[in-house]
Amino acid sequence: MEKVRKIIHVDMDAFYASVEQMDNTDLKGRPVAVGGNRERGVVAAASYEARKYGVRSAMSGKMAVLKCPHLIFVKPRFERYKELSNKIREIFYDYTDLVEPLSLDEAFLDVTENKVGNPSATLIAQEIRKRIKAEIGLNASAGISYNKFLAKTASDINKPNGQAVILPKDAESFLEKLPIEKFFGIGKVTADKMKEIGIHNGYDLKQFSLQYLTKRFGKSGLHFFNIVRGIHLSEVQPNRIRKSLSAENTFDKDLSEYSEWMKALKEIFEELKRRISRSGVKGRTVTLKIKFHDFTIQTRSKTFEQYPETEKIWETVLELLEQEELRKKVRLFGIGISNLNIEEERQHFGKQLIIEFGDG
Repeated sequence: MEKVRKIIHVDMDAFYASVEQMDNTDLKGRPVAVGGNRERGVVAAASYEARKYGVRSAMSGKMAVLKCPHLIFVKPRFERYKELSNKIREIFYDYTDLVEPLSLDEAFLDVTENKVGNPSATLIAQEIRKRIKAEIGLNASAGISYNKFLAKTASDINKPNGQAVILPKDAESFLEKLPIEKFFGIGKVTADKMKEIGIHNGYDLKQFSLQYLTKRFGKSGLHFFNIVRGIHLSEVQPNRIRKSLSAENTFDKDLSEYSEWMKALKEIFEELKRRISRSGVKGRTVTLKIKFHDFTIQTRSKTFEQYPETEKIWETVLELLEQEELRKKVRLFGIGISNLNIEEERQHFGKQLIIEFGDG
């Protein structure tokens, strides 16, 4: 008989905003938005006090302040978030080496076999959350189940500062009652499409054949067919493949002058250089990303036979900038490398870069 896997999904509660409230006691208990401002930009994270007013991540700063006029905007400090994220992952590695970070503030842990010899994933999750609170000062929520999809779904049930378990015997009945927009991996657009054909919860989804779902939703149809039956075979992957490395920035005001573009690009390039230095990766393709004031996006790339050195990357960025005249004001620049010299990301989390920069 195959052993049932025990997967924990740990999700930090309003991570960026909680870090800011922890580091600045004046912000405790107040509505905080990390990123954006009253005029423009995008909210990267919102405190629970701000969420009560409907402020959410990815919302424009203008919309956020309409919903919460006394909202406090704070600039992101990603180096600080990374520092604390690394400390949190140190705690994870005390229990298992099978840790798959999804971002700075969440990760999957496979504790089927674990370093502390505890057969209870629920108790391990409780202990991890207690340690994060005691050693870091932040609250975390957790979900426990026999696969990643259900663990991720469970971590939302008792947020914030709680945890939930979905046992194998309860999975299908739980999923049948779950609203379709609560399924991990089903976004608003897909949920709306499903509702158009009468799929409002898991039970409704279960009534449709695999053939119909694949015809309607393509390759995702098989995924939808399986997950509503509690089938998700993806394992916790400590070695996540990196496909690119990049840095970008959204500007407080649109840039229209060449001198402004050069200054902005130089700053972004310096950030990318730091990330390349920390990660030790090289890439054969250099890409310049441009988002204009009307939100249209253009990417320009050049691929080399050999891995270019960092100064060659900068020369290529300038070459790509000159490739075609910029006729519109620029809202965002990004510089990235791809076709990397590594097959797998460094196993140790300290070498793993989660790239979050600009409008989050």
